[in-house]
Amino acid sequence: MSNIIIYTSTFCPYCTMAKRLLDKKGAVYSEINVDAEPGLRQEMVLKTKRRTVPQIYIGDFHVGGFDDLYALEQQSRLDPLLTS
Repeated sequence: MSNIIIYTSTFCPYCTMAKRLLDKKGAVYSEINVDAEPGLRQEMVLKTKRRTVPQIYIGDFHVGGFDDLYALEQQSRLDPLLTS
């Protein structure tokens, strides 16, 4: 399985939905809560060029947010990404 990183915040329903989808797929991911430490949100913005959470990486591929992750699932493109 690919290395998955998901940037989240504490009270984020889209983060919860993204994690549920990944859990349903049996994917193992590392979660980085940007509220946990000063500077983590800035690190995420510099890496992703986006300010909103969640921001999801599968391997080196920047998926984007929950809507992007869900779109991949609807297009049957998520499973191949997870197993590559």
